Amino acid sequence: MKKYLPPFIILLVSSFASCGQKTFDQKMESLYKKTVPLIKSDSLKSKLNNVVILDTRAEQEYNISHISGARFVDYDDFEIDQVKDIPKDQEVIVYCSVGYRSERVGEKLQKAGFKNVKNLYGGIFDWKNQGYDVIGSNNLATDSVHTYNKSWGQWLYKGIKVYD
Repeated sequence: MKKYLPPFIILLVSSFASCGQKTFDQKMESLYKKTVPLIKSDSLKSKLNNVVILDTRAEQEYNISHISGARFVDYDDFEIDQVKDIPKDQEVIVYCSVGYRSERVGEKLQKAGFKNVKNLYGGIFDWKNQGYDVIGSNNLATDSVHTYNKSWGQWLYKGIKVYD
């Protein structure tokens, strides 16, 4: 005689299995303080030539790949003097892997008087997940993206994950 589990037991077990799992959007929502306005990848793509883009990741991450035209400014060593050539009314887009580190740099830019700073929602992970190109240190298109570590790498769905 076969035994069947009551439907409420199946529902209970499946709900426990999904506990702790977040969607990309839920994860992003939990990271941001919302001190710097967000810009989505598709909006940035439509105005790439009219903005200054700052990549706030570590140098090894930037060298693996970055958004074309992005300027490297390293989160750990960022100083306002690095961007003194940028007019304070220029639109500046900051990004990192997912947007946490770039939000901190964006706050520093705002404090220094930059009027139009935006943080790329989901960082380079979302950029690549949306199918947009990244380039390597040789300025050629690549599918590789440095994912910081394996835990954060789960949020990169498209491309080749590089950990070091």
